[in-house]
Amino acid sequence: MSTSPGKPLVIVAAVNGGMQQSRDGAFVPVSPEEIAEDARLCREAGAAVVHVHARDEKGANTGDVAVFRDIITRIRERTDVLLQTTNGIGVRRDPATGQLVWPSDEERLALIDLDPTPDLYGVAAGTTDFWHPEGGYPTETPYVNSPEYLKKTIKAIYDKRSTLEYEVVDMHVIARLARYADEGLFDRNAEHVWLLLGGGLGDVDADPETLVFMRNLALSRFPNAVWGVLGAGHDNFTWATLGIAMGCDTARVGFEDGLYRADGSVAGRNHELVAELVKIAAIYGRRPATPEEAREILGLNR
Repeated sequence: MSTSPGKPLVIVAAVNGGMQQSRDGAFVPVSPEEIAEDARLCREAGAAVVHVHARDEKGANTGDVAVFRDIITRIRERTDVLLQTTNGIGVRRDPATGQLVWPSDEERLALIDLDPTPDLYGVAAGTTDFWHPEGGYPTETPYVNSPEYLKKTIKAIYDKRSTLEYEVVDMHVIARLARYADEGLFDRNAEHVWLLLGGGLGDVDADPETLVFMRNLALSRFPNAVWGVLGAGHDNFTWATLGIAMGCDTARVGFEDGLYRADGSVAGRNHELVAELVKIAAIYGRRPATPEEAREILGLNR
């Protein structure tokens, strides 16, 4: 496993998520203006991509396309960072039952046709028992990604000649995507297949053995894939450092996943995590990719 010295690292800043709230001294952006300003700061710190969720006036997650439109417009007015919008929206609590409820397929599919258009998209590529206390999900909750939803998303994004980041937080996701490729939905040998390997959330341990297994399994099925890492909570920098040492193409940090610096202290703003990751990457001879370099690495220039 080569550390690939000199190879640019695409840093993704996931600035807010669907449930994360400001706490413990960390400021989580929720309004379009706050999100846009965090995007600018993260770009200046070294991020090439920002990943955003929309929030309503009360700070709760929303699939309102008008709010997404406002966020995209404000970000593009102040920075050249690449923009990735969520396709997950986030969970809500049913006022009648108190149970956590995920948005419908129809609500999530509506985010594919946002205008202005995001540069990149993402999708949770498998159904999982989602558990992420540091991201605002303290209760294990079934997160269903139906085959109909996933297949429609894959076709629509590739028809746009954009790139889709597949979130992999369970091993079965890799087999599911390989089966879809075998069925002709997309080319398993394509260089724009982007696999984000998550650790520390759901039931995936953020340890070296798990990442090595996930990375090797992923590349055995998708040999030309772009692969990245996402560590949750206190595993944020542990997982990112492991990935960088193994030659990953992308690494994601940000308050959606966790509030903590490498030493365990809470960061005040998202860009502080980005700046710390830049320093860690430099130890391995890696520098942050620019947005234009990220376009090439992620297959947007094909």
